[in-house]
Amino acid sequence: MSRIETLTTALAAALGDKLVSVKTDLGEVTAVVRPQDLISATTALRDAADLRFEQLLDVCGMDYSTFGGVWDGSRFAVVYHLLSLTHNWRLRLRTFAADDDFPVVDSVLGVWASANWYEREAFDLYGIVFEGHPDLRRLLTDYGFVGHPFRKDFPVSGNVEMRYDPDQRRVIYQPVTIEPREITPRIIREENYADVQTDKKGV
Repeated sequence: MSRIETLTTALAAALGDKLVSVKTDLGEVTAVVRPQDLISATTALRDAADLRFEQLLDVCGMDYSTFGGVWDGSRFAVVYHLLSLTHNWRLRLRTFAADDDFPVVDSVLGVWASANWYEREAFDLYGIVFEGHPDLRRLLTDYGFVGHPFRKDFPVSGNVEMRYDPDQRRVIYQPVTIEPREITPRIIREENYADVQTDKKGV
């Protein structure tokens, strides 16, 4: 039995009906669990003797709203990258938030202490709320920032801009004043562009 097969067998044994799916691609294993089973599943992944994922390497949010052109599943997911030093293998764990309008999943900070800033980052960039996190604040953007910049529907120019106000002698926020525009290369935008350039060169 290969290492991948050993891992997938151990996952099925440890998680049972908590395991929604397991997929192997390019030598990597991805497991999906329901959000309501996240804490019990991650605890089992950490503690089960055949798994022993002692380390959480990364947590990231995902916005699947435009994935593959058409996506009919839940919009927001949280992905966990796990490492077992005992068995020298890795796992990608994914769970989807049940509510697209207000995505919430449980914090795994009690399972892996390293989740702290990762969950804050996912909250900041995607607006995913981690239930039970003791200090869920923005991490990369400012406190006055409006919205979550990694969401697919976030405007490229943002919602607010920051400038120094000499009258108030402080930095202030105001609605963004940049006019949205679409920049299209001239060769695409102008008809017969290649013919015009040819005539100019006298060829």
